[in-house]
Order: sequence, then C-alpha cells, then structure tokens
Amino acid sequence: MPHWLVIDLEATTDEGGWPVTEMEIIEIGATLVDRKGRELDQFQRFVRPTRRPLLTPFCRELTHITQANIDTAQPLTEVWPAFERWLGQHHSRLDGWASWGDYDRKQLLQEWQRLQLDSFLSQVPHMNLKQRFAKARRLERPLGLNGALQLAGMQFNGQQHRALEDARNTARLLPLVLPI
Repeated sequence: MPHWLVIDLEATTDEGGWPVTEMEIIEIGATLVDRKGRELDQFQRFVRPTRRPLLTPFCRELTHITQANIDTAQPLTEVWPAFERWLGQHHSRLDGWASWGDYDRKQLLQEWQRLQLDSFLSQVPHMNLKQRFAKARRLERPLGLNGALQLAGMQFNGQQHRALEDARNTARLLPLVLPI
C-alpha cells in the first residue's frame, strides 16, 4: 500500500514574521501515513539554529519551544542525515510528501542548498495540501489548518505550532483530497 509523508517545520521568527531567507528550522515533525491517514511511523527532532541561536519571545510563545530545547539540540547538518536514515526504510512505498501550504517545501529547499544537504525528498512529488483542500472544497481562498479541520468536522488534536502535532493534524485531511 502506498504511503504519504506529511512534514511540518517550526522555524525562528518574530512578530510580523520574517522572510523565509531569514528563518531557520527549529523543529521537524513528520508522520508517515497510509492513504486513509493512519499513522505508520513518525519522526520529531528539535534543531539548533546557527545564524540566530536565540529564540525571540514571540517565537517561544507561539511554538512552546524553549531556549533549552534548541540549545541542547543538534544543528540541521546532523539532524537531517538522521531524518534521511529514518526515511530510508520507507522509500519503496512512498507516493509523495505533503505539507500545509508551500512554506515547508521552500524552507527545506533553501536549507538543503545553503547547507549542501542531499535529500531523497527532492526526487519525490510534493503536494501543497492547503491548496488541494481549498480546490477540493471549492473555497475562494485557502484556509489555515485549524479552519480546514473545522470545515471537515474535526478538532485540532494536541498543541498548535508544534511540528509533529501539526503534521499529524494535516495528515488527517489527506484522505479528503486523495483520489480513491
């Protein structure tokens, strides 16, 4: 049975937001699911940012990630190879990967280039689930994750703006847009 990988990233930011080029990943959450959205495996790691190692108060409050969480984490140059090793066991069954919106894909592409990291995901189709959900529901404009869950008759499970919980909630919407 084909599987989908749903990824969510948390990154450094401040009130009003930063351009993607200024942001650094501080948490990776990924859930591997079947086409019905059932979780088969998961990955979660904090990542220590190197360009701006101090989290802003806004970022800490938004994500509930503490400075201690990332101070003791490894940099992306060490976390990403661990992610790739974890993903390796699932390559043969992976249909594609998805994220809520296009930010996660853009952030990963930027980091792979900046840090010269190889990724199997660069060879796998990406689905912007936010756009696909809006199209499937014939919405004038895409909704945030929480709004989409509510429209689908679901409640957000867990803590919002934490990578693994966001990925898991995104994965719950995947069966609503995949062709049967």
